[in-house]
Amino acid sequence: MNYKDVVALVTGGASGLGEASIMELVNKGARVAIIDVDADKGEKLAATIGANAIFVKTDITSETDVRQAVQKIVEAFGKINVAVNCAGVVNPGKIIGRKGPISLEAFNKVLQINLVGAFNVIRLAVEKMMNNTPDEDGERGVIINSASIAAFEGQIGQAAYSASKAGIVGMTLPIAREIADYGIRIVTIAPGIFDTPMMAGLPAAVKEDMAKTVPFPRRLGKPEEFAKMVSYIIDNVMLNGCCIRLDGALRMPPK
Repeated sequence: MNYKDVVALVTGGASGLGEASIMELVNKGARVAIIDVDADKGEKLAATIGANAIFVKTDITSETDVRQAVQKIVEAFGKINVAVNCAGVVNPGKIIGRKGPISLEAFNKVLQINLVGAFNVIRLAVEKMMNNTPDEDGERGVIINSASIAAFEGQIGQAAYSASKAGIVGMTLPIAREIADYGIRIVTIAPGIFDTPMMAGLPAAVKEDMAKTVPFPRRLGKPEEFAKMVSYIIDNVMLNGCCIRLDGALRMPPK
């Protein structure tokens, strides 16, 4: 896929892995739509990039919001042929805490944003991608999801987060099989411990200890490394229906 023909929708695009993906794609010549709830950061990033970017404040759990965002992107750039799902929350909590069982509301919030929100974006992006003119490989679009190694080795207190990310991994193959008929691919990335805004509030000593648990390289992942994987997936048409661990061989302990 020629990057000058790429129009990418990136959720969680105002910071972290999403922002790094935005900048990787823009630097390669793509046009991008920054999808986020943080209007201040999103608008500033779009203004920094210029004409090749727009920001659309969007709650990805809302069908109305995502439909409107998709329509704005098509109006601005003529199409969508790449969607990258990076929006997500952690919200850790034990099944039984000091105040009793975790609330269903807390559990459901994580699933709604991480899993249902991603699916909401996928289905509405695919609806538009189906109308794209296929390239020489017959490709019309690419969906890239962000899961987590917590999908495989969830820690104590991560029941909701792990369930949401396992859902992302689990729906990758069935969606790939379905949308193959339209010339659309879907791939999931499962990052390990990355140096993102979610980690910003942790003391330096804690982050250093976490970095030491990574076999190699013995450090936190860089958002730019996630972004490079996003661009590699776009480049390599044979990547489809799979989950790629990006974790330095890390396997998470129970806690």
